[in-house]
Amino acid sequence: MYFLGALPISSNLRFKLGLILCEARQEIAIPNNTRLRCVGWNKDQGYIACGGDDGLLKVLKLEAGKDTKVKGLAAPSNLSMNQTLDGHTGTIQVVTWNESHQKLTSSDQSGLIIVWMLYKGSWYEEMINNRNKSVVRGMAWNSEGQKICIVYEDGAVIVGSVDGNRIWGKELKGQHLMGVEWSPDSRLLLFSLHNGEVHVYDNTGGFVSRLNIQCLGSMGLGAMVVGLTWYNGRNGYVEPDCPTLAICYDNGRMQIMRNESDDMPVLIDTGMSVCACQWNHNGYVIAVAGTLHLSGMGEKDCNVVQFYTPFGEHLRTLKVPGKEITACSWEGGSLRIALAVDSFIYFANIRPDYRWCFFANTVVYTYTKPERTETCVTFWDTRNNEHFIKHIKYLMGMASSGEHCVLAVRTDDGSGQFGLIICNAIGTPVDSKYIDIEPHYLTMTSSYVFAASKENFYIWHFKTPKAHTSIEVPGSVKVDRQERLYHIDDTPTGVNDVFREGDKLFEATSDPVCCLTASERILVIGRESGALQRYALPHVALTARYTLPCRPHRLALNCNSTRLAIVDITGLLTFLDLDTRTSDNNGKEIMGSILKFERKDVWDMCWALDNPELFAMMEKTRMYVFRNMDPEEPIASSGYLCSFQDLEIRAVLLDEVMREPEAPTTDHLLTLEVKSLRDTRDLLEKVSIKDAAAFIDENPHPRLWRLLAEAALEKQDLKNAEAAFVRCKDYPGIQLVKRISNIQNEALRKAEVAAYFKDFDEAERLYLEVDRRDVAIALRRKLGDWFRVVQLLKSSSSGDDLKMEEALNNIGHYYADRHKWDDAVKHFEPAHNHEMLAICYYQLEDFGALESLVRSLPDNSTLLPAIADMFTSVGMSQQAVAAFMKCSRVKSAIDTCVALNQWHEAVELAKQHNVTEISALLARYASHLLEKGNRLQAIELYRKADKLLDAAKLLYEIADEEGKKKSRPLRVKKLYLLAAQLVQEHNAKMKTAMKDASGSRSAALMGLFDDGMSGTVNVEEGGTQTNFLDNPWKGAEAYHFFLLAQRQLYEGYVDAAMKTCLHMREYEGILDPEDIYSLLALASCANRAFATCSRAFIKLESLSGTKKEAYEDLAMNIFMKYSPKDSRSNRAECTNCETMIPDWISICPSCNNRFATCIVTGRPIMDTSSVWTCKSCKHSAMEQDMTMRSHCPLCHSVISSH
Repeated sequence: MYFLGALPISSNLRFKLGLILCEARQEIAIPNNTRLRCVGWNKDQGYIACGGDDGLLKVLKLEAGKDTKVKGLAAPSNLSMNQTLDGHTGTIQVVTWNESHQKLTSSDQSGLIIVWMLYKGSWYEEMINNRNKSVVRGMAWNSEGQKICIVYEDGAVIVGSVDGNRIWGKELKGQHLMGVEWSPDSRLLLFSLHNGEVHVYDNTGGFVSRLNIQCLGSMGLGAMVVGLTWYNGRNGYVEPDCPTLAICYDNGRMQIMRNESDDMPVLIDTGMSVCACQWNHNGYVIAVAGTLHLSGMGEKDCNVVQFYTPFGEHLRTLKVPGKEITACSWEGGSLRIALAVDSFIYFANIRPDYRWCFFANTVVYTYTKPERTETCVTFWDTRNNEHFIKHIKYLMGMASSGEHCVLAVRTDDGSGQFGLIICNAIGTPVDSKYIDIEPHYLTMTSSYVFAASKENFYIWHFKTPKAHTSIEVPGSVKVDRQERLYHIDDTPTGVNDVFREGDKLFEATSDPVCCLTASERILVIGRESGALQRYALPHVALTARYTLPCRPHRLALNCNSTRLAIVDITGLLTFLDLDTRTSDNNGKEIMGSILKFERKDVWDMCWALDNPELFAMMEKTRMYVFRNMDPEEPIASSGYLCSFQDLEIRAVLLDEVMREPEAPTTDHLLTLEVKSLRDTRDLLEKVSIKDAAAFIDENPHPRLWRLLAEAALEKQDLKNAEAAFVRCKDYPGIQLVKRISNIQNEALRKAEVAAYFKDFDEAERLYLEVDRRDVAIALRRKLGDWFRVVQLLKSSSSGDDLKMEEALNNIGHYYADRHKWDDAVKHFEPAHNHEMLAICYYQLEDFGALESLVRSLPDNSTLLPAIADMFTSVGMSQQAVAAFMKCSRVKSAIDTCVALNQWHEAVELAKQHNVTEISALLARYASHLLEKGNRLQAIELYRKADKLLDAAKLLYEIADEEGKKKSRPLRVKKLYLLAAQLVQEHNAKMKTAMKDASGSRSAALMGLFDDGMSGTVNVEEGGTQTNFLDNPWKGAEAYHFFLLAQRQLYEGYVDAAMKTCLHMREYEGILDPEDIYSLLALASCANRAFATCSRAFIKLESLSGTKKEAYEDLAMNIFMKYSPKDSRSNRAECTNCETMIPDWISICPSCNNRFATCIVTGRPIMDTSSVWTCKSCKHSAMEQDMTMRSHCPLCHSVISSH
């Protein structure tokens, strides 16, 4: 096993992708120094196939050992399978896996193809094919594993199924094929040719197009394709529509395309001779293996693997020993890569640069899903093992500090802006800000967020709910602005600096930003040249510049901001003492000095939060802890460092978490102790407290003194315990020692110590042994263990009722908090907690029990209004009123009735208790109903509330509207009839009120007049406005006679119909005049009263605009045949002046005597000797016409007797 360094590089493009470190860790030698030609790693089952000269074909498998203490990459690997597959005689050219069906396909230089299958733990031949005409240059299974495409050098192409059947074959004459690849959807096949071209065919062998190769440029197509790989998207994408199709040439040129017709591919020049390339499992990184020519070093070639993002950003370069590298293949999780070099397989560990952070016992990490375009951001509460998932589009990076983290996102609204979102530990946003710079680099403190692009840095003083509650003096001026933006080349002094504005603020710089870090006191920004700029916070003043001999990749400040850790792009860790002042050769003072300390292959480091000289770092697969730059013994680990405090290091195995990111477990968390803490534990367990105290004196730390104090306390060594508590400044511990020293009983002392160590069961047992049940109860009360309190109280001979009620109440609250209402009721009832009982009954919908509770409560109880509100919320008006009345809240009871539309009850309550505000309330509610258009409900409300005139007014309005809409006349009549009855009922009540009134008759009359004025309806009649109080029956009469005339006409009583129509002329303000005179013209024409018919047509021609000509033509046709004279004219004697007048006239022209109109026939009643009058509507009819009727024809009231 060999370890060697790597050449890492940072990754900060659109998304923070890539690698922290890659280093060759292990090698497997092939017997007889047989040279390897190809290697393939089965990504699902972990088998490794390698092929080489002389028909060598092996299947290997690496598995972690049984040592469960070490997990992840740091766990030692054992070779669990090493099987040589016999069958080939020539050099193996191609090996490829079918992961879906667990098959291996191999071919050699003679054209022999063998399909291998796994049976009972070993690999056996399943199928053999030998074409014996040409060499196989490429084989590829489609993404589903159902089809395989085999290409031969002479242009032959064969597509077969997984069961060995040939689907189709084709000869591409004149073409020398070099490789093949399927598209992710299996619709296309890509063939690479010897001349460097790549052709696209469909899955049936039809030619589609040639790929647009741009990476070769002016070099032409003379280069050979050595890598043709298309990521299938199985594990999601970096971002929507990201490049996935890579074509790599042996001269080092490579292009990555979004699809086969991409005209703007990503172009890369690797600068080396390439032999192979391959995507990792999720398409985030592509590895390119080959040989790099190093000039200036004796013209030596070096084997390297270079790593790139899909967007062409170079991540890292891994140097590999040996003469010639021939192939590479990723492990399934992309944590290792296998490299075929000479007669060896090297395995390099890959440390992915995950987007993650840690704060407030919460690990935040990201991953992608194939079915979603957004990034899944998981907030994992490690204390409670709960996780919350948020989906964010275009996530760029994250950072954390204190109780919050910040997420940087790119907006997708086309504005070109970026967003910063502050989130708490469950992923809830608490503040956000839009910015105009691209946040390549991000860090934060407890109150500030710092974001930097290549040429600018931005500072934002964010607000959190806790910060909003701070007290601010009114009128005070804030010294600190909320956000500021600077150019990296500016030199701010912290006093109202204005350097550049507009486009100049975003000018490119010759020395871009490459990293940054911050503490509460200072901000440090690193630049690609190795320059560091230090700013004082919060005023942002440039206070110092430093120069490094390398390009920094990551910076970290210790807890007192005196020392800066620097990890450069090669993984080299160095330290800069920020406050040291030295002089150069010219005597000029220089700020800062680089410490004589270096560590290689470092991929993570973390300062202790409570000791500026203590830090932990990850080097390869080992963790080192340094105190004053002196290392402790390393610990095998591959965890990412979360925090370092109290001599404990918390780490998370992100590699293991990412295997199942939707279900993280606490097994993926590590808590590692530093050596001094482990040694102190050993001394306390195996030696003595005195020796442990001496050791801690040499290595002082509050955690060690606390450990010593606890050990001494456990052994009842109160003197040393008190001294140790003093050294670690633990005031409660000191008080505990003093309290224990005053206890004489040994059992009670032990009980107090057991309680301190949270062994409460033991403490209770000791208390009960010495008959101190009261202290045991007090302990359980302090712990909130109310179930045990109840048990102890029940077992006591002298129970305490108050304590029992308290315990039962708390148990009830326990169940109520978990919505176990039945169990809560069982405990609240004996505790007599009526308030909580009401809530529980309400939640259980046990309203019978709630009524019983109301009856059991005393009058004017403060709980009654709340219970009444509960009844109101479920529409139980009667019960709510009873509860309100029991606590003397009449107004609330009335409000409840109104809210539940129980207007009768509301009015009755108002009358019983002389509430005067009910009228205003009813009017307000009616206005609300009218605003919503619920006029019928408003009418019902007015009627129930005795606002009869207001109800009648609305009915008149509705009837008028229905009449104008030409609704059914019978419906309109009913509306007018109901309105008239309401007015009549109102008038009857007013008459009764006049009789009972103590005031004068004139005052009562004025009241009637004033009340009636509120019910005025605009009814056009001769240009005047009439009050419906004057003649409330007029609308009903109009439609009654309108219906009567039509019924008479249809029944053939044309004379009666004409006379009814003549009477209808009095209702032109209600009925449409065109309807009246049209009906009159028809009836008179049928009655051969052409003079009346002529007058009707004259009226129609004067009324109608569009129909005027039609009426004129009709009149012309009638009166061309008939003379405009009435054929007969019946006369009757006026009962007042004895003048003979026409029998249809309702007013005598001589004496102006008005005759009532018969509501049965529509004729005037001139003989008043035998007249019947309706008791309800007061309308008349001839007695002879009413003999066979049981109801009034107008108002339809029942006739009791004639």
